[in-house]
Amino acid sequence: MQPIEFDGSPTPSLGVEWEFALTDKVTGDLSNSAADLFALVSEHVPARRDKVHKELLRNTVEIVTGICRDTPEAMADLSATLDAVRGLTEELGVDLYGAGTHPFAQWSTQLLTEGHRYAELIERTQWWGRQMLIWGVHVHVGISHRDKVLPILGSLLNYYPHLLALSASSPMWAGQDTNYASNRAMMFQQLPTAGLPFQFATWAEFESFVTDQKTTGIIDHLNEIRWDIRPSPHLGTIEVRVCDGLTNLTELSALVAFIHCLVVDLDRRFSAGEELPQMAPWLVQENKWRAARYGLDAIVILDAQCRERLVTDDLAELLERLEPIARELNCVDELSRVADIVSAGASYQRQREVYRQTGDLRAVVSSVVDELR
Repeated sequence: MQPIEFDGSPTPSLGVEWEFALTDKVTGDLSNSAADLFALVSEHVPARRDKVHKELLRNTVEIVTGICRDTPEAMADLSATLDAVRGLTEELGVDLYGAGTHPFAQWSTQLLTEGHRYAELIERTQWWGRQMLIWGVHVHVGISHRDKVLPILGSLLNYYPHLLALSASSPMWAGQDTNYASNRAMMFQQLPTAGLPFQFATWAEFESFVTDQKTTGIIDHLNEIRWDIRPSPHLGTIEVRVCDGLTNLTELSALVAFIHCLVVDLDRRFSAGEELPQMAPWLVQENKWRAARYGLDAIVILDAQCRERLVTDDLAELLERLEPIARELNCVDELSRVADIVSAGASYQRQREVYRQTGDLRAVVSSVVDELR
């Protein structure tokens, strides 16, 4: 069994990865113009080149932060890159689109980003891999020692439905309303190493799992494990990949602050000797489905005793409990915006309302694009 070193973070640092689709300004359809955008970034804003990344398809770009102390610093970092990139998209006649799926794009017209890793993924996954017209947000939180990682990760799964319901922004697919708040969550888990993580009791069990994956050729590299929440040993973080794409900075800041507070709270409780609460995998799986299907109207399972509650009611109590930690992490204002999402409605609800009023899927695209401005 090959050991996996965890390069622990001395502080609960923060890093954010924000995926965007590129949409044509005239048609609203996806645009395979990422390569042109990267060329413009390299030419005009080379200082930001390392913060704009390629993804599987040429219709996608990812904007990332450096290592940040808190949510305000992460938002400032993202905003600076976003402003630089948005100036260049105008030249290409495209917009940045932040929702989890596109309402009418067809997978068959999308082009693959050049690279052996991407080609191999599509060769293996075929139809399902080509279907991945999905975008999300990933949040890294620094963890000091590997022995904390799996207990925190396992307990963090209890809050999976809260994060997905708040961020859900992918109700439409290939011209139809799926009647799911997050169709992205259902799509992405079709890939062979994606979906919910396995729940391991020890780091040695995780190492044994990774060894099996490599021995049998399922993965070549650790980062090919694409779980919704996963350890990132080389970064010294837990990476939370639950959220759908977020359509504006305000809601992004709310979810980043919420995740930061949740992870730090669990870290401190574990360090104080508390046995962190966990639920059986079948309960976690049910919660994921309920949040993906019903969004903010989901009744979620709270604990191993199978108590249930409307997710928005549980959020209200949870936000109150996390407020002291938010003060320490300098994100009180950002965390308070979680309640605003509940009261004003999440992106999936706003998209449906636009379509109800207009009957036009291009209007849905425009509404998503406008939220970023």
